[in-house]
Amino acid sequence: MPPEQPNTAAAKPAPQRLKQRSEFLRAASKGRKAVANGLVLQALRRDDGMPTRLGFTVTKKVGNSVVRNRTRRRLKEAARLLLQEVDVGSVDLVLIGRDATRSRPFIALIDDIRRTLSKAGVL
Repeated sequence: MPPEQPNTAAAKPAPQRLKQRSEFLRAASKGRKAVANGLVLQALRRDDGMPTRLGFTVTKKVGNSVVRNRTRRRLKEAARLLLQEVDVGSVDLVLIGRDATRSRPFIALIDDIRRTLSKAGVL
């Protein structure tokens, strides 16, 4: 017997992704910026009532492609876990990985995201 599916009407919608360069630039120019040891967050509040949109970026200064992808995956998972707990509303979030992101303890990384969301006025 297959497990029951959760009630999708009551479940929180999954965050969508920012994919186009213009979306990242809009968040950078018009949004609020908050810095923590493990990351930089750019947040732009939207009034369209749509789910949160997330974008992730890690520059070449952080390392080669293997290191950048590992850093990006850590940010994605930390954001996924945190956004399951808290409701941030209709907002575009860009998380920028830093060199310290990959070596930061995972719990501390989640706390960094929570703290930067507060600093940016999203929470």
